[in-house]
Amino acid sequence: MPMNSLTFPILHLLSDGRFRSGEALAAHFGVTRATIWNALQDAESHGVRLFSVRGKGYRLPEPVSFLDREQLRALLADHANIYALEIHECMDSTNSYLMRAAAEGAAHASCVIAELQTAGRGRRGRAWQTGLGDSLTFSVLWRFDCGAGALSGLSLAVGVALMRALHELGATEAQLKWPNDIVSNGKKLAGILIELQGDMDGASAAVIGIGLNLRVSEEMRRAIAQPAAGLQELLDTEVPRDVVLATLLRHLADVLAIFERNGFEPLRDEWIARHAYHNDVVRLLLPDGREIDGIAQDVAADGALLVRAAEGLRRFTSGEVSLRVIA
Repeated sequence: MPMNSLTFPILHLLSDGRFRSGEALAAHFGVTRATIWNALQDAESHGVRLFSVRGKGYRLPEPVSFLDREQLRALLADHANIYALEIHECMDSTNSYLMRAAAEGAAHASCVIAELQTAGRGRRGRAWQTGLGDSLTFSVLWRFDCGAGALSGLSLAVGVALMRALHELGATEAQLKWPNDIVSNGKKLAGILIELQGDMDGASAAVIGIGLNLRVSEEMRRAIAQPAAGLQELLDTEVPRDVVLATLLRHLADVLAIFERNGFEPLRDEWIARHAYHNDVVRLLLPDGREIDGIAQDVAADGALLVRAAEGLRRFTSGEVSLRVIA
């Protein structure tokens, strides 16, 4: 459902976290209080949390720092010309949007960022829950000369890029979970969703979707089916959203350049060193309902997980396989 045209202008005005009355908002925008009320109802219908107190008005639970394209380009510095940046106020899914744009010829390194994502997707069709200002949700289109068949291990390479960025920001507790999650003390911090277009042998394109939790509200914790962590709780001081995003994009471009030339192999040791469950006993949940226990021993050059099971060393590719650690 399209968002009311007044909703985001009001949210920008409320972004400092202070109360504003319906009367003051109506006067500011030159509309009726009923129009303001309708716009705020629209915000809540799109998942935006608002506090409303009689006699004080409305405010957001926390101040929100909206992203600015030119500020982001300045933070990217010598990486700024790599990306074609689009910042959208609200959309269903950055991956869905960019998949459509890619099919219509969108430029290499197009980067689409949503302040509010209403139908974000995770792996295996799961919803990716976000709140206004509480996360970063973005997708990058990367075109490859090789076929989609040569892109095995891409999600693990992207994981390495995220780890480099998070450790630079000070989140040294962050670790990787095969095949495409970032965790902190077993709680999910970020996720990667990669969708491919193109032939197995010809040129191909990857839409790389990334969702990173910055803060996890109690409402969000109740909506998420697994334990979740926010970046800001891992840091000594709060880092602005645009700084976090620029750091992620810089490292992503650097790692993708390595992957283009040599695949996942040059990044393999770095990935293993950051794997939260390396040499741990794990359980693989297969699409047919079977469970296989073993030791997460290694990853192959194509990104497959190598598990030492009762019957010997076995390979697992991401597909519909889920990994759980056994305490």
